[in-house]
Amino acid sequence: MQDSADHTPDIRTQAQTQGTVHAVRGAVVDVLFDGPDLPQINSALVVNWDQPTSLILEVHSHLDLTTVRAVAFQSTAGLSRGVTVQATGAPVKVPVGDAVLGRLLDVVGDTQDNGPALPADTPRRSIHATPPTLANQTRTTDVFETGIKVIDLLTPLAQGGKAAMFGGAGVGKTVLVMELIRAMVEKYEGISVFAGVGERSREGHELLSEMQDSGVLERTVLVYGQMNEPPGARWRAPLTALTISEYFRDQKHKNVLLLMDNVFRFVQAGAEVSSLLGRLPSHVGYQPTLATEVAGLQERIASVAGSAVTAIQAVYVPADDFTDPAVTTISSHMDCVIVLSRAQAAEGFYPAIDPLGSSSMLLDPLVVGQEHYKTAEAVRQALARFRELTDIISLLGVEELGADDRLTVKRARRLQRFLTQPFMVTEAFTGMPGASVALADTLAGCRAILDGAADDWSESSLYMVGTLDDARQKETAAKAAETQKPSEAAA
Repeated sequence: MQDSADHTPDIRTQAQTQGTVHAVRGAVVDVLFDGPDLPQINSALVVNWDQPTSLILEVHSHLDLTTVRAVAFQSTAGLSRGVTVQATGAPVKVPVGDAVLGRLLDVVGDTQDNGPALPADTPRRSIHATPPTLANQTRTTDVFETGIKVIDLLTPLAQGGKAAMFGGAGVGKTVLVMELIRAMVEKYEGISVFAGVGERSREGHELLSEMQDSGVLERTVLVYGQMNEPPGARWRAPLTALTISEYFRDQKHKNVLLLMDNVFRFVQAGAEVSSLLGRLPSHVGYQPTLATEVAGLQERIASVAGSAVTAIQAVYVPADDFTDPAVTTISSHMDCVIVLSRAQAAEGFYPAIDPLGSSSMLLDPLVVGQEHYKTAEAVRQALARFRELTDIISLLGVEELGADDRLTVKRARRLQRFLTQPFMVTEAFTGMPGASVALADTLAGCRAILDGAADDWSESSLYMVGTLDDARQKETAAKAAETQKPSEAAA
């Protein structure tokens, strides 16, 4: 268990040793001190310059007996040699506690939502911490119901676990994260912390506005290290969000839902910083400390007795290459891996989750029950057989298949469409009202389709609906419209 947060003032007010800027290389600054008593690694430095915004540096290496190399958390434009730098003797500390609920913070804990300043007595906590010991960590098999059919059926999420959504550009990672925020925060009794890493300004503004409109902002903390900020800010923003989450877990004993979009940008920022620090790159140009940095972030996401931190993370897959070192390193820490497929998106199946490429450690009969497990396995088998037959169907047609395979293909196509779902966050764009489906309704619908209840239905009736009853109403309305057309033509 970590120590409780202290009530020390902002690091900018507790300067100790003084130095001067020796060299500036973009986001990396070399600072020269008079004596051999250099600031410690990961301690904060404050630049005394004449700009309206403060500039905070973090020490990352000692070059010699008098010089340190530090990473800037804000833009260094206008910084010149000889500018005075104050060593604080402490790491960066960010505000935590109830005062930050409903607020938007940057990497050093400054508010960025044009709201009032945080109270002076707001507790602060270092962004660097060790994970709870294994003896203090707890594991739970409680399942998070998201209301998203394909996730609840095939890749159930664990409360207190880590889930990641992997996908290339434009396959719907951010939309899925936003839908999970909306679905969970409304029925989730706990605190939500969102880390926007490498976010576009537009996305950040949209999320803030949506949370304000939905009334869930008062139980949410937003932490942004945006795309237009230096790599140091993007690199440390997840640690700031995690520090806030750990405080609510350890001191307030509340469950925390931690959402990160996008973890790949955290790795990418680390690679930029590593290059600026002068380290030789490793495989595919990534930093040699890739595994250590990812582990340092992911291992702090843990549960202790009475409270849990549940993490849901979006991960960009560069060039759709799932063998990329960053992707494989991140996936090794996950309990649940959700793969978003470009092929699914191209066919209009949203959410574009690959049911065969995704997996969850919770999909076990001892955890989810025999009925859920058997239904999920039957759905996977039908979809897998359909995928095997795809090439044959495209060459010869479905009529050349055997009777059993034709029936399997018919039901698999209907399952594909039934596992699509309209989202609440996309209502304004699609015109379709969003649907949240209970797990029992998802299981009942899939079981009915596998048993042949929808064999005579049109495939379009199962596309973008919620429950099977919604699909039945859609089918009934379509048949009624068809019978009405001939009578109108005759008249």
